[in-house]
Amino acid sequence: MSGNGHPNPAAIRARLTHPVIDADGHWLEFGPVLGEQLRKIGGSAAADGFASVRGGVREALMMSVEERQRRRISQEGFWGSPERNTRDRATGLLPRLLYERLDELGLDFAVLYPTTGLRVPRITDDTQRRAACRAFNVYTADCFRDFADRMTPAAIIPVHTPDEAIEELEHATQLGFKVAMFGSLVPRPVEAVRAQDPEVARFATWYDPLGLDSAYDYDKLWAKCVELRIAPTFHTGFRRQGLRLSPTNFTYNHIGHFAAAGHAVCKALFLGGVTRRFPTLNFAFLEGGVGWAAMLYADLIGHWDKRNRKALEHTDPRSLDRAMLMDLVRKYGSEEMAAALRQRDGWPDPDAVKATGGIADLDDYSACRIERKEDIKDLFTSRLYFGCEADDPINAWAFDSRVNPMRSRLNALFGSDIGHFDVPDMMDVLPEAYELCEDGLITADDFRDFTFANAVRLWGTVNPAFFTGTVVEKPAADVLRTA
Repeated sequence: MSGNGHPNPAAIRARLTHPVIDADGHWLEFGPVLGEQLRKIGGSAAADGFASVRGGVREALMMSVEERQRRRISQEGFWGSPERNTRDRATGLLPRLLYERLDELGLDFAVLYPTTGLRVPRITDDTQRRAACRAFNVYTADCFRDFADRMTPAAIIPVHTPDEAIEELEHATQLGFKVAMFGSLVPRPVEAVRAQDPEVARFATWYDPLGLDSAYDYDKLWAKCVELRIAPTFHTGFRRQGLRLSPTNFTYNHIGHFAAAGHAVCKALFLGGVTRRFPTLNFAFLEGGVGWAAMLYADLIGHWDKRNRKALEHTDPRSLDRAMLMDLVRKYGSEEMAAALRQRDGWPDPDAVKATGGIADLDDYSACRIERKEDIKDLFTSRLYFGCEADDPINAWAFDSRVNPMRSRLNALFGSDIGHFDVPDMMDVLPEAYELCEDGLITADDFRDFTFANAVRLWGTVNPAFFTGTVVEKPAADVLRTA
């Protein structure tokens, strides 16, 4: 038994008939070394870009609360890695040590995302961003090259323009990357404001979700993903904007921020018709859990019920029986109401029929061509995947077909999040995930999907060779044969 009363990883693995894939682990960059390596690889632009990412967080943490309140800067995360457990701290820093410990942790294969590198694709300076991403990917590929049979890292892809993203994606695949972490929610200036003061401009920004109403047509990027056999994954946070600007409380800013980002991008890709136009491409949204996805799936269906082409006839002002309304107002209303209605020729709002925002197509679902509810199910549940941390009890929602519309199951992915503060002991990750089985909230088959088969489908149906040469090659191939 582990220290928290759960079976330890070895005991759990003895019960399983399948491998375990960690779809979202993290490695910890050692800043002093990485900064110099980026300078050697990408010059001063890469090093300065990386320094700006690290420096911005440190600057906020060194401010007084009063200064953060004055400038409305959010309280950043401090003490973000396990320190008392020195072996775990070292495991996050040292890929070779993690490789040696995978069996001990109960993991067969791990997909690893960066830590500070999560923010590199959002560097605002174009030259620094592109140089930093390029150098970071070169360095990462070299760090993990010897461990490909059991670990694979994610390349970081900037997406301020589709051309920028395509150029880096092509380079990353040449380096041997099979996983790509795309930036998202790109901050763009509000044209009506265009403030010159950077302190003001921060509050005059909209965030591009790469799908619906984007500043660019990203379809050529998604087409390039199909060509290169890359399943886009998103690991974007959103805790420094909007409703997450507490200058005193990190937890307030942190809770739900990955979910908020995933919700926005997923919704934009879906309603923007991307999943319709690219039916062979899978998309994953990491570390936000599956609760938001279950709600979004139900909300998309609920809104379609009320806002589809046919349903809009119930709210079309032209469908109003004005004579009946006038009779009812005369009988039950006041004389003032009746007089006002007569002045408007029986229309409560004469301009309503024209007040539709100037859009040509009133059907919000036209881009994804939804004709029936089952179309939403097909597009949402087959190609979208949702990264879940091990200790989240809401993970069970993904598999509860009694609750999800049309008895659906969502594609939840097991992600350890090792290396970060919310994993004080790496040995507890698999046991915490398995607790859902112990509590009877999911079945053994559900757990297999959660910790293995869904990850295989995410990457393997887009790239059938993804697991070739890995320790899970044969069982992954068995999953793909029935996918």
